[in-house]
Amino acid sequence: MPDASTTRPPAALPEDELGALDAHWRASNYLAVGQIYLMGNPLLTEPLRPEHIKPRLLGHWGTSPGLNLVHTHLNRVIQARDLDAICVWGPGHGGPAVLANSWIEGSYTETYPEVTRDAAGMARLFRQFSFPGGVPSHVAPETPGSIHEGGELGYALSHAYGAAFDNPGLVVACVIGDGEAETGPLATSWHSNKFLDPVHDGAVLPILHLNGYKIANPSVLARLPRQELEELLRGYGHDPIHVTGDDEMAVHRAMAVAMDTALDRIAAFQRAAREQGATERPRWPVVVLRTPKGWTGPAEVDGLPVEGTWRAHQVPLAAVRDNPDHLRQLEEWLHSYRPAELFDADGRPRPQVLACVPGGARRLGANPHANGGLLLRELPLPPLDDFAVPVDTPGATLHEPTAVLGTLLERVMADTADRRNFRLVGPDETASNRLQDVYGATGKAWQAEVLDVDEHLDRHGRVMEILSEHTCQGWLEGYLLTGRHGLFSCYEAFVHIVDSMVNQHVKWLRTTRELPWRRPLASLNYLLTSHVWRQDHNGFSHQDPGFIDHVLNKAPEVVRVYLPPDTNTLLSVADHVLASRDYVNVVVAGKQPGFDWLSMDAARAHCARGAGLWEWAGTEDVRRGPDVVLACAGDVPTLEVLAAAQLLRHHLPQLGVRVVNIVDLARLMPHGAHPHGMTDAEYDALFTPDKPVILAYHGYPWLIHRLAYRRTGHANLHVRGYKEIGTTTTPFDMVLRNDLDRYRLVMDVIDRVPGLPVTAAAVRQRMEEVRLRHHGWIREHGTDLPEVADWAWQD
Repeated sequence: MPDASTTRPPAALPEDELGALDAHWRASNYLAVGQIYLMGNPLLTEPLRPEHIKPRLLGHWGTSPGLNLVHTHLNRVIQARDLDAICVWGPGHGGPAVLANSWIEGSYTETYPEVTRDAAGMARLFRQFSFPGGVPSHVAPETPGSIHEGGELGYALSHAYGAAFDNPGLVVACVIGDGEAETGPLATSWHSNKFLDPVHDGAVLPILHLNGYKIANPSVLARLPRQELEELLRGYGHDPIHVTGDDEMAVHRAMAVAMDTALDRIAAFQRAAREQGATERPRWPVVVLRTPKGWTGPAEVDGLPVEGTWRAHQVPLAAVRDNPDHLRQLEEWLHSYRPAELFDADGRPRPQVLACVPGGARRLGANPHANGGLLLRELPLPPLDDFAVPVDTPGATLHEPTAVLGTLLERVMADTADRRNFRLVGPDETASNRLQDVYGATGKAWQAEVLDVDEHLDRHGRVMEILSEHTCQGWLEGYLLTGRHGLFSCYEAFVHIVDSMVNQHVKWLRTTRELPWRRPLASLNYLLTSHVWRQDHNGFSHQDPGFIDHVLNKAPEVVRVYLPPDTNTLLSVADHVLASRDYVNVVVAGKQPGFDWLSMDAARAHCARGAGLWEWAGTEDVRRGPDVVLACAGDVPTLEVLAAAQLLRHHLPQLGVRVVNIVDLARLMPHGAHPHGMTDAEYDALFTPDKPVILAYHGYPWLIHRLAYRRTGHANLHVRGYKEIGTTTTPFDMVLRNDLDRYRLVMDVIDRVPGLPVTAAAVRQRMEEVRLRHHGWIREHGTDLPEVADWAWQD
């Protein structure tokens, strides 16, 4: 990275450069206002008339002047220092500002050639903003240089740190607005500086922009006394640099000093760590920028103050088409920026406006780190046979699936030690989830104090643990969006904490699929374990399989859900998802010892199918087909279905039982509803169109009905799953309480196969007796029934 401390001192900023900064800022402000209001007359070459105004006024003005100021001054330091930098725009609803700056620098026209950098292109820029068929009002995937959707607040700083990890030459500026600063995820993400390695990582420069108000209320941090705010930021480990005021030239001078000071400190910290071996955690700078909300906009509208108040948040002049006074004010407002000084007669930015704009890939809208697929390299995935568990006979051995996966991840970590493009994140659960073998290749990132009793802490580690699912998610999203790979390991019940974040990432990926210039990214991969059925000491609070339901509500072209039933299928699924692009993959797998059902070759074939018959487990006559289908999705449901199949083989040997296992849950959906869905012919061939289907499912049973309701045999489908009945208890008691146990499944078969309710009544009664005996047994012995605890598969 260029040595930031070698540039001239801030005091040397000459008047012509100051004037260029102000011209650029005024031009971006003009363009921001134009996007909110105008659909014609972009250069004000004629008096403003109502027909020049959009019929629906949408957008956010209040934050835009501050974002324009930051963008202008980032341009200056990028150009002066030849910085490799991107910016995460936390107040992303200030889309007009970021779009305006992209247009000025030319990256917007390069991305969208029809929006030329002249009067015609300016008119298109204005008209398309928040207009049907146009672009969103927020910073969005369509915005060049963006890695952050601004529609939801809280994630900017964690995204910025994710982008900086393993990017030693990158500076990531991050603007945090008043509203975002009050969110829980943002508050926790300040602690990311305890995980930033000044040797191997880039730098994050937070810019806390306090304009005083949110939508309708004052903001908390803006109303804190300066000393109290300083104490808060210093407590987070930052060194504040303040820029305050409403005098334009004074603020430009102060902002230039602040940016130079911050970057000089960052360069010094990195140089000390990289060249001198310094190990003390740096106190990284943070810029605290205080400017009025809606700065340079109307001071007063209809007798009420606007600039510097919450009224400037969105559209300060709301009735421009119908109110002549508002129209006059808008025209005066636009003319206050002196557009003739900023744009020539053809609408092109004048040289003074462009004087501080960097060139080529150094422009914020053109930096390849903000289009991470351009930098993405293949993840070196080792041969699965190196880690596969031997399976000569189904159910003869047991392994902990995630522990075996941990050995594969250790190899991936080792094989990426030089390129440093893979990270494992999770909320304090890596070892709990049995992935601790990764510590053989890398430790846990940590820059704070280390004690003698600590284990696996590593200043240069690539395992990221913090007890905040929000921060883990934000880190990984930022990491992926800038062209790297990763895996998020989490307890199943608590991944719900990031429900809203995954919503935004799915929307991002879905949108980027329609943007040819956005290159494919590595998928966002979740490994959910410590799942609903095995909470032996945590109990009811840790029992919730509903993240699957949440994800399958989202864009079908993006989301995938996998339920591998054993160790080798988990390895196969992991190999697939880690190599995939532009998906959100959810993998639910157990960490407790489980039976090994399939060899590695059989697991590959089964996972490729997504759902298939396990002929070795069934008893159907191939000439006449099955009398009943026992289907399963998930490791514990698979165990119970196979145990039920064995009971049926023993008690009802003439019954034709087909066993079907489902790995890829979307296979149940019609092909027209999901790319992985089966055709009706495929579905009927597997599940039959007219035979009873008893399906044991890992999660809430009604999801299966929702996925399969249009199938021919849906009326014959009976699903068992989690019924929100839980406690701290034995593994088998959990499935019995929720009617997912093997004995209940046998009873379901008897109840639904024609004739069996009469001929198999005695068998059904024996199943019920075992269930009743179970309750007394666990209360006396504290363990499951011997026939359950000692069960093994037998042909």
